[in-house]
Amino acid sequence: MLPILAAAAGDANLITRFGIQPGYIAMQFVSFAILAFVLYRFAIKPTLATMDERNSKIETGLKNAEATAAQLAQAQVTAAAQLKEAQVAANKIIDEARKTAKELAEREAAATTERVNAQLAKAQQSIELEHKKMLEEARSEIARLVITTTERVLAKKLTDADRAAYNEAAARELTTV
Repeated sequence: MLPILAAAAGDANLITRFGIQPGYIAMQFVSFAILAFVLYRFAIKPTLATMDERNSKIETGLKNAEATAAQLAQAQVTAAAQLKEAQVAANKIIDEARKTAKELAEREAAATTERVNAQLAKAQQSIELEHKKMLEEARSEIARLVITTTERVLAKKLTDADRAAYNEAAARELTTV
């Protein structure tokens, strides 16, 4: 125990050497306790409350962000499904339009072919009529020429009966040609 007493005596000597007074230390301790209490009560406690409130807001925000992310993912899935349905519907409409266009083209082609055939038939009939008309005109012209030539060769005027007979003979000759 002697070393403890010697240390205590050394401490007292040390306290007096540095000029430490126990009353001032107690007052300093009380002042520090009051300052710590005031700081805790009016600075640290409200700051901690604000930090807790911010933490709760951050947690709520994170939960909302997760919920929003889930909703976004669901919306993307729904949008993709709707896009796929729209694409299928669009392809169906395009196919129907192509089919309708093909049918319309076929109907128009058939109608055009029918009109062309009708025009060809009319043209053929017109050609035949023109051909018959031209043959009739040629026959009558040839018959007139034959009669005129015959009158000049025979040097006499033909009667109507003679003319009719020559016309018929010329017509028969021309039809065989």
